[in-house]
Amino acid sequence: MNRTLKTAALTVLAAAAAGALAAIIIRGQISRHRRDMFSPSAFRRLAALGHMSREPASVDAIRVLRDFISWEPRKPLRERAQAIVDRMMSDAVELGIHPGPETA
Repeated sequence: MNRTLKTAALTVLAAAAAGALAAIIIRGQISRHRRDMFSPSAFRRLAALGHMSREPASVDAIRVLRDFISWEPRKPLRERAQAIVDRMMSDAVELGIHPGPETA
């Protein structure tokens, strides 16, 4: 194998490894943010809502937010979560996703 081919192969391998590592890190952050939705710290819950607001509409996200709304003791955080659910519901309808009846 010539030197150029080896260099190209190593570059592709490094890019694939970097992509896999990035995917693992992002998956961990998403699960951590969802776990923080029910944290004792109101600040962590607010940060988790900020993260969830940037997620695309999905049935799972809407269900987690509905659970959060029924659980959350602070009215401003409940209202923020409801606004996110409303946005996700309208996005879901546009995408043809049927998340179920609204319960919150």
